[in-house]
Amino acid sequence: MNQSIVHIALVVNDYDEAIEFYTQKLHFTLVEDLDQPEQGKRWVVVAPPGSTGTTVLLARASKPEQEPFVGNQAGGRVFLFLNTDDFWRDYEDMKRSGIEFVREPKEDSYGTVAVFKDLYGNLWDLLQLKEDHPVMRRMKESQDRT
Repeated sequence: MNQSIVHIALVVNDYDEAIEFYTQKLHFTLVEDLDQPEQGKRWVVVAPPGSTGTTVLLARASKPEQEPFVGNQAGGRVFLFLNTDDFWRDYEDMKRSGIEFVREPKEDSYGTVAVFKDLYGNLWDLLQLKEDHPVMRRMKESQDRT
């Protein structure tokens, strides 16, 4: 069996402001932006630079009951985890771009981590996992098979 999580949906207020934030401040790639007029929405997908795995589906809140979840998808917990191959390069770039960090960088047993807010207030970890971390080992094994 071979399965994978393709997209993680992130509820946003506005497609264009979300695209601008993710592509300009976080340097994500805009993978898809398709108008779906019959449903009154767009299919907008972004991905971190160099990523070939899970992408982020930017889903505009389309009902009043969805609106309170914009910026609070995980009830105030860190929601998404952005791993990088160079923590300090990306941390400094994000600070220059005006990204708000709510927890400063720290070294931990699994790697280097800091917590930042996206444009709506969702919390993200920026991290650089150590090479011997189980996630990194899985990624390497997956690459070795291809």
